[in-house]
Amino acid sequence: MAVLLSTIAYSVLGALWFTLLFRSPYALALGRAPSQKPDMSPIFYLGPLLCVLVTSLASAVLMQSLGIENLGDAVLFGTIVGVGYLVATTFNVAINPNIPRPLLYGLVSGGYFLAGSWLSSIILVVLA
Repeated sequence: MAVLLSTIAYSVLGALWFTLLFRSPYALALGRAPSQKPDMSPIFYLGPLLCVLVTSLASAVLMQSLGIENLGDAVLFGTIVGVGYLVATTFNVAINPNIPRPLLYGLVSGGYFLAGSWLSSIILVVLA
């Protein structure tokens, strides 16, 4: 149940992050006008949901294996995973010729993954 709730919360955060909170900077990072709407096929809805499910499940397994049972340790875990894996990988992916503003992309998307890692870790420890 905790993994499912974590997945839903992480996904809702992503929807808010990229469509409301950071819509313009995200579009700018991708070289688009903020008013330009991308074509949205089902993969753009289902793909991130599946990825967040896998991330939440992996975090739950790691947290259980590490014996993380309190909020402080959950936030620390979320920070280590968020910065050490998710943000670092986001910047690594962004640094290519297809992303016109890789640092902005890394900040916007990496910020989402860090916030999502915190949110997920907190939900997983509170509902465990």
